[in-house]
Amino acid sequence: MEQISSSLIAIVCFLVASPAYSVQSSTQSGPGTPTAASAQDRSTSKPLVSLILNESKTLIDQGRLDDAIQNLHELQVAQPAVKGVNHELGIAYFRKGEFVQAVNAFAKAMEEDPEDREAAQLRGLSLFQLGRPAEAIPYLKQVQSWIGPANVDANYVLGLCYMHTQNYEEARRSFAQMYGVAQDSAPAHLFLARMLLRQGYDPIAEQNAQQAAAMDAKLPLVHYLLGEFYLYKSNVQKAIDEFELEQKLNPAYAGTYDRLGDSYSRLGRYDDAERALQRAILLDATATGPYILMGKVLIKKKDFASATTYLQKALRMDPSNYMSHHLMGEAYRGLGRTADAEQELKKSEELQSAQGSKPQG
Repeated sequence: MEQISSSLIAIVCFLVASPAYSVQSSTQSGPGTPTAASAQDRSTSKPLVSLILNESKTLIDQGRLDDAIQNLHELQVAQPAVKGVNHELGIAYFRKGEFVQAVNAFAKAMEEDPEDREAAQLRGLSLFQLGRPAEAIPYLKQVQSWIGPANVDANYVLGLCYMHTQNYEEARRSFAQMYGVAQDSAPAHLFLARMLLRQGYDPIAEQNAQQAAAMDAKLPLVHYLLGEFYLYKSNVQKAIDEFELEQKLNPAYAGTYDRLGDSYSRLGRYDDAERALQRAILLDATATGPYILMGKVLIKKKDFASATTYLQKALRMDPSNYMSHHLMGEAYRGLGRTADAEQELKKSEELQSAQGSKPQG
């Protein structure tokens, strides 16, 4: 009995020396606390292998990725046939942003278990991060077949992969599935147009927005998106036509009035711009854009006192906006407050320099 007790004590002492125990007991340890043995020294039985894998998962969750990778590599050297090591290595490398190593680890994990869904998804995401969208597609498509629209990230990246390989039809299907709409519907084309615009595929985005409008001329936000296209191209009157149509179809959307205010001001229609921006602010008082535009419009109208009121509101919401400071400087200058104007313009220049941008005036 004494011999058995001594063996149990030895096992307990061994377990206490593990990294997982050390992490949990760090606040209680003092001088003379046993240090953790390496994974290679401890990987002689299935229970200990399981312990090391669990330790590594804990280290990954704690963000101690290098420690986890070292543990897993040591275990792999001692027990090359152990399953699950490559899976955890892949996760550690993925979270560390070392996507080449992650791809290699997940490839081995999927050889061990072709149904490893997490490995398939993260392998696809890693390949996408490496700029290899065509290679990522099969794995992300596999994930989509398993869980459908439930995994938004995988479906979104799959759609991006199709976009980057110029397979726009499949991209539309992927986004349609993600949002739960029919793949050939007007909303599907609108979603694709929005995603394409975000990625800089402007001509294809415009085509899909126009197709969405042709399929359903009353679809909310389709004319708003077309207006954005035309405004970006400096076709201001055409942008106004689209925004005004959106306003009639979707009169409670603040963004439309904001864009109308911007468009009117570009044509010198400052009274119309002021009315549109007032409506935008009344519908959504939390956005800084309409306040800034209103300040700009009122400066053009030489109503400097009113301009400062709107710009002060914008600065309270976002003190680091260099454009607000620049316009406030112009408004103060119009009021003859030279010292205040110089202070605001200097602040604008400092913020502009820090952000690498220049005021547009």
